[in-house]
Amino acid sequence: MQEQYNPQEIEQRVQQYWQDAKVFEVQPDEEKEKFYCLSMFPYPSGKLHMGHVRNYTIGDVVSRYQRMQGKNVMQPMGWDSFGLPAENAAINNNTAPAKWTYANIDYMKTQLKQLGFGYDWSREIATCTPEYYKWEQWLFTKLYEKGLVYKKMSTVNWDPIDQTVLANEQVIDGRGWRSGALVEQKEIPQWFVKITDYAQELLDDLDELEGWPEQVKTMQRNWIGRSEGVEIDFNIPATDETFTVYTTRPDTVMGVTYVALAAQHPLCLAAAENNPELAEFIESCKNTKVSEAEMATLEKKGIDTGIRAIHPLTGEEVPVWAANFVLMHYGTGAVMSVPAHDQRDFEFAQAYGLSIKQVITPAEGSEEVADITQAAFTEKGVLINSGEFDGLDFDGAFKAIAAKLTEIGKGQVKVNFRLRDWGVSRQRYWGAPIPMLNLENGESVPVPEEQLPVVLPEDVVMNGVTSPIKADPEWAKTEYNGQPAFRETDTFDTFMESSWYYARYCSPKADGMLDPTEANYWLPVDQYIGGIEHAILHLLYARFFHKLLRDVGLVKSDEPFKKLLCQGMVLAETYYREDEKGKKDWFSPADIDAEYDEKGRVVKAINRNDGIEVQSAGMGKMSKSKNNGIDPQTVINTYGADTVRLFMMFTAPPEQTLEWVDSGVDGANRFIRRLWRFAFEHLEAGKTETLDLASLNAAQKTLRRELHKTIQKVSDDIGRRNTFNTAIAAIMEFMNKLVKFEVKTAQDRALVDDALSNLVLLLSPIIPHVCDELWAALGNESKIETAPWPQVDESALVEDEKLIIVQVNGKLRAKLSVSATAVQADVEALAFEDPQVTKFTEGKTVRKVIFVPGKLLNIVAN
Repeated sequence: MQEQYNPQEIEQRVQQYWQDAKVFEVQPDEEKEKFYCLSMFPYPSGKLHMGHVRNYTIGDVVSRYQRMQGKNVMQPMGWDSFGLPAENAAINNNTAPAKWTYANIDYMKTQLKQLGFGYDWSREIATCTPEYYKWEQWLFTKLYEKGLVYKKMSTVNWDPIDQTVLANEQVIDGRGWRSGALVEQKEIPQWFVKITDYAQELLDDLDELEGWPEQVKTMQRNWIGRSEGVEIDFNIPATDETFTVYTTRPDTVMGVTYVALAAQHPLCLAAAENNPELAEFIESCKNTKVSEAEMATLEKKGIDTGIRAIHPLTGEEVPVWAANFVLMHYGTGAVMSVPAHDQRDFEFAQAYGLSIKQVITPAEGSEEVADITQAAFTEKGVLINSGEFDGLDFDGAFKAIAAKLTEIGKGQVKVNFRLRDWGVSRQRYWGAPIPMLNLENGESVPVPEEQLPVVLPEDVVMNGVTSPIKADPEWAKTEYNGQPAFRETDTFDTFMESSWYYARYCSPKADGMLDPTEANYWLPVDQYIGGIEHAILHLLYARFFHKLLRDVGLVKSDEPFKKLLCQGMVLAETYYREDEKGKKDWFSPADIDAEYDEKGRVVKAINRNDGIEVQSAGMGKMSKSKNNGIDPQTVINTYGADTVRLFMMFTAPPEQTLEWVDSGVDGANRFIRRLWRFAFEHLEAGKTETLDLASLNAAQKTLRRELHKTIQKVSDDIGRRNTFNTAIAAIMEFMNKLVKFEVKTAQDRALVDDALSNLVLLLSPIIPHVCDELWAALGNESKIETAPWPQVDESALVEDEKLIIVQVNGKLRAKLSVSATAVQADVEALAFEDPQVTKFTEGKTVRKVIFVPGKLLNIVAN
């Protein structure tokens, strides 16, 4: 073993061995318990960032730990490689998205290997390859045949610059999240998958996910949004026309004073033909912001359509208004308005002088107050001004009013979901072509199975405006049953690819979507790791896809992921200067020399490139916009991968944010060097004898007990609690005791050798390269990758002696080592023989003695 720790040399040698020996390649083995550990795969943007490094280090530590438990562990890796960013990058770099993407994959794969992640690279997938997306195209055609796929005109958020549809979450302050263009509302034909058919099952099965964070399950429950309410029909006088509203508060129906329709509702559009003012209002609503957050703060505007509707229970006519806060694609596009009991309706009624009728009052004995001149009373209570329903509470009114509406044919109880069907069409190029054909008669049919995959051409020129497959009419031309047909030129939402990749890893070379035998061996994933930002869409779609795979007979399980760990973000210091216009220029922390106060706060920061002071904006998420990203490659080159891994695991619990601090990285590196130095000095002293457990003295027993306490804690922290930081803290604490242990005899050296070997095993999932080297240096012929996890010797935990704290009147006066079986009388006798105790009790009356077995003796005397 060399004296100096050289991480670059060690890590390169160990990684080469892993690759040559195919250490992490696995196959199904019915003789072993399987463990499938998966971290969310990255988008190949060009370089890894520290968020990637943290995510993948967590996964690798879990995988290595489980392998040491004797399990058959699969940890794969691949690339979420379709998407709009590749198109934008290709345009900026004057290249094709495919070429840019594959080059990034090569570079990032090298980085992942340099970090020592134990991936089974034989299972690598890239979602942009025809070998992968062929099978989601195949599944889509099967879903079409089962009636789970349909096409309809849909109002979408349209980015006029990127020429694509945006999800509500991608519209920020009315602008596209990438281009910054003002988003328009546009109606275009879109393909949808009926996720709503699975809404109840997706909701119910959340209760089975015991290994998921409650926060994530709550977010999914809210997104699915099950509600039980009543559909109510309103008639238009002297016509056969009706429209339907849905409400979860039928108890308030007698308080309806107007009805609001979406501007695009057919009744509004028809009325606008002879009403220029209404037509102008409808046109102004086309660019209404539609995300929930924006709708909540939107200025509520409307216009009387001139239409009147008949209240289904009272027979009275109520005005019908067009309103910008009602969306045509959400629910029925119509809402009953009860301004006395809904704050939005109240504010709208006040703004336009509409009547307000109270029909709910606080229940008797309630402390609530209903002053509808000031605000809507939105709580549930008792009905008033509601005719035959007066005096009923919410539940009674719900049943009675629903029954009445059903009886007269004007309504029915209905379960609704907030969840909408999944629109999977995108108008971009770099995505999997949707496998549908458009015929001349307007009909759409799926591409025949033998013609799959519909291959996306990769050798293209991007003009920054139109998708190459939309711009090339020849690409779309084909035939169907001898008749002319045109391929669909929309591509899939990239959530399609990321919704089933975890399953493809189980049999990546299968001549089918999955090999059911292999898939059912590995699935479900035992531990899934990724950011909380994916809590809703990705995880919900993956759960949905898994049920689709089950229902076409490819998997047997109901859910894809048993346990879920959501790691926190990585933060770094942010520094800036403002120019004369107030614009902030951000500087990399790597270029800053900072001074800190005793609490670690920046008090002064200088840009070393120009020597001029900059301002600190505190810790912030690593991002390009604030130029505070730390390049993992730079840190690896400086300290080695093991230091990066140790810092990531030690600095914060995995669910919390991690603050990148250079001093912390230095500290992690110092610990590894200390471990190396200690091992080197131990080995330089020569060979050790076999440890004789039967002849250990008190000091040796104490050290061995501390070792096995550490094994016990680290095993629990990593294996059950996933609190890697406390596991490392326990290892470091034991390391301190080991270094301080006085070695006098051969038995002492044998004990140190045993402790050091166990310490290396405990650390090996976290810093595998240096532990591989130390394991071999300690004389082990087998490789550490095949070594079992250390086992706790329960007999070592049994204490022969206990340290008892002796207090007099609550103040520490002595420490006594007593037999572990000593009773209070024994401890008292020893205490009153101690001079420090007698000094403070002599001549005083002992009033009370408090004894806590094995810990404390407190003498109260005066």
